[in-house]
Amino acid sequence: MCLILLAYDVHPEYRLILAANRDEFYNRPTLPMAFWEDHPNILAGRDLKCGGTWLGITRSGRLAAITNYREPGGPKPDAPSRGHLVSAFLSGNSSSYAYLESISAVGQTYSGFNLIVGDASGLYYYSNRRSGIHKFEPGWYGLSNHLLNTPWPKVEKGIALMKSAVLDSDPVNMDPIFHLLKNREVPPDDRLPDTGVGMEWERILSPMFIQSPGYGTRSSSVMLINRNGKALVAEQNFNPEFDQGQLPLPMLSFEFMGFQSDR
Repeated sequence: MCLILLAYDVHPEYRLILAANRDEFYNRPTLPMAFWEDHPNILAGRDLKCGGTWLGITRSGRLAAITNYREPGGPKPDAPSRGHLVSAFLSGNSSSYAYLESISAVGQTYSGFNLIVGDASGLYYYSNRRSGIHKFEPGWYGLSNHLLNTPWPKVEKGIALMKSAVLDSDPVNMDPIFHLLKNREVPPDDRLPDTGVGMEWERILSPMFIQSPGYGTRSSSVMLINRNGKALVAEQNFNPEFDQGQLPLPMLSFEFMGFQSDR
């Protein structure tokens, strides 16, 4: 993932509202969101190159998502795949905090990442580019390719648009959330971060929805988890035909019980 927006424990009906865009090279082979044949409990897309995933949820009430941390030098040569950090949590049984404790002990062997994991006990965040494990308190959050709530333009805009989409809709409707994830606004140069990739790429990567030859937003996902444990999950995948913009493929949607409220 390259953009994750969260409304955590701020809505009377929903314990968690998550919206996310996955940005990736178009030629990287991928399966869309589905329940995995080898792990029928897991609902997630799948990276066919390394076998992991970027975002997933389980019938038993586990959730995980990851973004890469953008920095000079790029990924470490021969580092393990970061997508396995997500799939290992989803297929395991460690508590969220215990899992991140175990990952923090080996985190520096990976290229930079931000990892969010959660279950009925709570939602937690860890990055191998900062120390400590952060427990989410009720609030609005945004995560891109730096640390949690780093005030990049896409993060600040995403949080603001997410608030409007959630608070102005009763009941909460996925359509405006998917709509905000398609925002292609490019911020002015003086607001762009300097992550070591050069100004041309900073501009390309700055919108919430990215499109460029060879790389861009491959999918958008929305998860609504209510306080009775029902999860509503939908994914929209895109076809990179640049002369017409990225064309959407048929939307996938799922509804199941899994998460149990802690209230």
